[in-house]
Amino acid sequence: MDAYDGDSHAPRGPVGSGEAPPPERPRSSGVPAPRGAPRGPGAAPPSSALPAAEQPAAAPPSPAPPSAEPARHPSAVTAEAGSGDGTGDGAERDGRAVVVRPRPDQDGPPGGEPAGLGPAGDSTAPPAARRAGVAALSPRYQIGAALALAVVAVVTCVHLGMVFLSVAPANTVTRQHGKAIEEWIYPEFEQNWKLFAPNPLQQNIAVQVRAQIRTAGGDIDTTGWYDLSARDGEAIDGSLLPSHTEQNELRRAWDFFVATHDGDNRPVGLRGALSEQYVRRIAVMRLYREDATGPAGTVQRVQVRSRTTNVPPPEWSREQVSDKPVHRVLPWWTVTADEAAGGVR
Repeated sequence: MDAYDGDSHAPRGPVGSGEAPPPERPRSSGVPAPRGAPRGPGAAPPSSALPAAEQPAAAPPSPAPPSAEPARHPSAVTAEAGSGDGTGDGAERDGRAVVVRPRPDQDGPPGGEPAGLGPAGDSTAPPAARRAGVAALSPRYQIGAALALAVVAVVTCVHLGMVFLSVAPANTVTRQHGKAIEEWIYPEFEQNWKLFAPNPLQQNIAVQVRAQIRTAGGDIDTTGWYDLSARDGEAIDGSLLPSHTEQNELRRAWDFFVATHDGDNRPVGLRGALSEQYVRRIAVMRLYREDATGPAGTVQRVQVRSRTTNVPPPEWSREQVSDKPVHRVLPWWTVTADEAAGGVR
């Protein structure tokens, strides 16, 4: 092993450079020096070449002076012995603190960051990975999050099952638990498939009402037509949370009436009278809400009609439809005493 090997014990250069200056080669002699002999003027022979009696004794380590500075990592001490500007051994100084960055030939964690001390004081142990998400919560909060997710999953599955059973054909489950299914679905989650039917609705139907009012002086006045469907449309338009009553009450009542009456407005079946009462009470309630009776008037009779207009076809269609409205006028209905006194307001 010659003096240029990494294991040579030749003295290094001045403190701060981190490396010993290369020795000067002799210029006068062309014969190579014996292996292991010192090369260059003033070069000290290696310690391995000196007798045991002539080898210098190792100086005892001097005690560290008392200081308030905390103990440093061994690699930090090595960095301090490097160059004064902190670039010799990858060390950077900031005041009194020393940040050590291991060189490529040193063992350390990937990414160029210093290895942290492990739980047992091992300086080579990598730092613990940071937990994220639910794992970063305490055990108590993890249990709460798990319970909340379980409740949401159960409610979602129950709701999807109820919706499926409500639109599915009659089966054993719907016959035994039909009431529970209806209570869950109606009225908020009602499914209306008319938009996707083979013949979807192509008409706009508006329900209108007028009334005969008995004034405070005993006279009978007839009001004009109140478009109840238009009132509901104005209340729904632009509302982020429209009322379910404004959306479906009047429409469902009129569908109920049409399904239980023939073309001459005569009831068909036992539910005809019930549908008439339902539509009449809604009309009286809306008239009182519109203040159609005046300060001291009462509603005596009401008359309901529907106004049907065709939805115009798109511009690219060649279909021709009539744009004239068609009215279906019902006979006058006498308002009962409790309804006339405002019992349905």
